[in-house]
Amino acid sequence: MINETTPGSSRTASLDRSIDRLRQHLAQLVPLIAEWKDHQDKVLDDFDSKAEQLIREALGDTSRMVEAYEYAQLGAAAGLVNFPDEAPEGGETTRDHKRESLNQRKRVLESCIAELEADRAAVVAQSGHDVEAVIGPHVAHHMTSELRSVHVNASLKEAGRLMQQWAVGSLLVTDDKAFVGLVTDSDLAREVVAKGLDPAITKVKACMRSPIPAIEGDRPIIEAVRMMKDRATRHLAVTDRGEITGLISVSNILRYYSGVV
Repeated sequence: MINETTPGSSRTASLDRSIDRLRQHLAQLVPLIAEWKDHQDKVLDDFDSKAEQLIREALGDTSRMVEAYEYAQLGAAAGLVNFPDEAPEGGETTRDHKRESLNQRKRVLESCIAELEADRAAVVAQSGHDVEAVIGPHVAHHMTSELRSVHVNASLKEAGRLMQQWAVGSLLVTDDKAFVGLVTDSDLAREVVAKGLDPAITKVKACMRSPIPAIEGDRPIIEAVRMMKDRATRHLAVTDRGEITGLISVSNILRYYSGVV
């Protein structure tokens, strides 16, 4: 008897393998973030090499995630935490920057998994199978309801400080009357590192996303994943009839998918 496999089932199996491998690799990063020690540099080098290989195999050499992981290795966001006038030479600040760089790696790997999950859901939907289990609950069930914001005329340095203070990866941008944009840690990294901007004098409005990428809270969570992929963002505002009521990030979504976070 010939074992028949459809293109859809073959693609789903391939995605499942990639998702599983990335999840297992991500799990190896958790103890490094929890307690970083200087002698672990070689371990991290090996981890990075394997991570880049997995990302390229799963998403392709031209995926934006390859570049994002390279930014993470440079500690792009770490330099945004305090924007020190001089490079730290030791102590807690150095360790904090190293931990933030590790967290950046974690966020990129989470984004890769979320992107693959979205691709898998699309394949299942195209195959005509029941997708209820894939779609899952509504966005509002997994959003963060606390709204953190920064003024549109604040400096990027201030935005980075607030992100560190509140332990968040994005901030809504306000002009005192309404929310006018969204700024993320990735946006700051791209603007400051890639374009060589001075974070002390550059204003948030120079790199905020406007209009704000948003999704209604009653939409299936998989739609948030697809929107993140389409708009190249890890963060979305959540709305109720047009009014912002929360934020949802890749980390929120992964808590739903499989407890990776």
